[in-house]
Amino acid sequence: MALVSINQLPESILLEVFTHLPARQLLLNCRPVCSLWRDLIDLVSLWKRKCLHEGYATEDWDQSVADWKVFYFLCSLRRNLLRNPCAEEDMRSWKIDSNGGDQWKVESLPGAHGTDFPDPKVKKYFATSYEMCLKSQLIDLKAEGYWEELLDKFRPDIEVKDWFAARADCGCTYHIRVQLASADYLVLASFEPTPMTVHQWNDARWTEVSHTFSDYPPGVRHILFQHGGKDTQFWAG
Repeated sequence: MALVSINQLPESILLEVFTHLPARQLLLNCRPVCSLWRDLIDLVSLWKRKCLHEGYATEDWDQSVADWKVFYFLCSLRRNLLRNPCAEEDMRSWKIDSNGGDQWKVESLPGAHGTDFPDPKVKKYFATSYEMCLKSQLIDLKAEGYWEELLDKFRPDIEVKDWFAARADCGCTYHIRVQLASADYLVLASFEPTPMTVHQWNDARWTEVSHTFSDYPPGVRHILFQHGGKDTQFWAG
């Protein structure tokens, strides 16, 4: 019985197969196989099908998409790049830059004289002390799956969000600094608002801080995220 080449299958069948393969495998392993596979993998229709298949778009999608392949990867890569953002693993993944007073602590919500977090899935929080406490993470965007053309040509929005609150009986000053940096750590864009102070005897409400980096310079390869603060009272504990 004569062997049949996979390339003898109708193109519609090959496209269906490609729809179910991991995107990076398509580009790195399948696309170089032959000109037929290259041409099929470059089709707009394939990447639109993958977006539909994985729920990044719907059949009645009415928004204009300039490049479905880029749209697919932006959707698949969209996630919180900070590791251990909600203290579920104690201080793991965080670099301690300042550890004043009684040092950083991880406590359970709502904490003493605190309130529950708006998202009930969040069960813990990082607590600062009466002297400055700062911690940071350095994110390598290429290691997270972003490639140079995507970062330099399309420059997807980089969204920053953080939350802070003070104990009702003890105010706090909150600091945040987020920098976009090049491969050699030259700062290309920065978000560093004036430190925010909550005074003693407050409602312990959680406050969201957000910023979106758009149209930043080409060359961004790293994100430095640093935040923290200190109590306004000088109590032990």
